[in-house]
Amino acid sequence: MAAAAWGRLLRGARGAASRRACSSGARARAASAAAQELLSSGRERFVLEHAAPFSAFLMDSFGRQHNYLRISLTEKCNLRCQYCMPEEGVQLTPKPKLLTAQEIITLARLFVKEGVDKIRLTGGEPLIRPDVVDIVGELYKLEGLKTIAVTTNGINLTRLLPQLKEAGLNAINISLDTLVPAKFEFIVRRKGFHKVMEGIHKATELGYHPVKVNCVVMRGFNEDEVLDFVDFTKDLPLDVRFIEYMPFDGNKWNFKKMVSYKELLDIIKQRWPELEKLPYETSSTAKSYKVPHFQGQISFITSMSEHFCGSCNRLRITADGNLKVCLFGNSEVSLRDHLRSGASEKELIQIIGAAVGRKKKQHAGTFNISRMKNRPMILIGG
Repeated sequence: MAAAAWGRLLRGARGAASRRACSSGARARAASAAAQELLSSGRERFVLEHAAPFSAFLMDSFGRQHNYLRISLTEKCNLRCQYCMPEEGVQLTPKPKLLTAQEIITLARLFVKEGVDKIRLTGGEPLIRPDVVDIVGELYKLEGLKTIAVTTNGINLTRLLPQLKEAGLNAINISLDTLVPAKFEFIVRRKGFHKVMEGIHKATELGYHPVKVNCVVMRGFNEDEVLDFVDFTKDLPLDVRFIEYMPFDGNKWNFKKMVSYKELLDIIKQRWPELEKLPYETSSTAKSYKVPHFQGQISFITSMSEHFCGSCNRLRITADGNLKVCLFGNSEVSLRDHLRSGASEKELIQIIGAAVGRKKKQHAGTFNISRMKNRPMILIGG
């Protein structure tokens, strides 16, 4: 609806026909043409002269509005998950080249001013950053920001969650790929299973609903636990999200390791044939289902088998300050360098708008992604 409203505004500015006389296809074409127009040298002038329902700088040439920003707080992590990074770790960026807390807030304020209403803090492991509570508190002050979320491995969650909640954190994703302690150590190459489980229960006790549990499914590792994870939602307000295994540098991705969501869905329906599909928002990455009478639900993130590029509303800022407009794309723009060189707010907005305008229609496809050079997941921030 927002894209259509933007298209109507543009048609009005150009003196076109009335809204009733225009088909939905024409509205979509108008929005796309408008976005292309805004990439030209007259982009800034157009935005200033026409009050838009959503910042044109955060709309790409396909009419996608990017209101969701993911900010990586650190490249460091206290686990070594096999699907995320090599066992020996990765070469970390020197601390002076990482974004400071003030730079994070400055960029966040800019994005929120342009229309972002959801920010997720990622890593690495964001909860090992000493000032994470302060950062959440500063984000909470930003007018127009509706959701402050965090994706964490849960190791430090029990200790920090009361402070984070008080600071303004209102959504949590916790990574957990197995319900077997010994297998947990094998997958993440560290101990800590019971701390993660404690963190999940702490989150439910503090009223987070749902608590999202991210489970990357890998053939030969944990696909045999899928039914156990579904059962995990019976008595707890969880949303267990089965994520298709994705290729990134250093994680030794192999197509044979990937278990598609349709395969998982078939397995689950054999046990719970009454499984119900739930409604979802257009920009959602998840296909959600629920076993009747269970407190929680399950979801599937189908990045590989059925991409959701057409409705993508996400942008990412890496811990070293680079803007990535696509998780699987390897083009980046350093907002850190422009910020530190004294770029004005207007100049930063133009830089961001140009990057968003170059965003491609969709990612390169499973085979091509697996062969492309890209950062390891831990250096992106998920």
